[in-house]
Amino acid sequence: MTEFTKNVIDIIKGIPVGKVMTYGGIAKSAGNPRGARQVSRILHSMSKTHDLPWHRIINSKGEISLTGEGLELQKKLLEEEGVEIHQNNKVNLKKYDYEVIICDDLDWI
Repeated sequence: MTEFTKNVIDIIKGIPVGKVMTYGGIAKSAGNPRGARQVSRILHSMSKTHDLPWHRIINSKGEISLTGEGLELQKKLLEEEGVEIHQNNKVNLKKYDYEVIICDDLDWI
């Protein structure tokens, strides 16, 4: 497993109940600002194995990217956590976005 993949998994596992992150936000926090599609592939292939809260990941516009039954399940799971879903299946990122702060240099502690 690459360091990026490990970071992505750790970040997704750390998203609190009632918060969301974007694919791009996860990629940036994991060390590859251009890795949003890679985050999507990791999420798709490793969600079950690592018990990831996949439903807390949305696109950069604040929209749920899934369609059909996946869309309805993601909406239901987010709403159960208190996340409001607006028209066009959008989430207010100003209210619900979770920001990860990574500090590589802890020598100052």
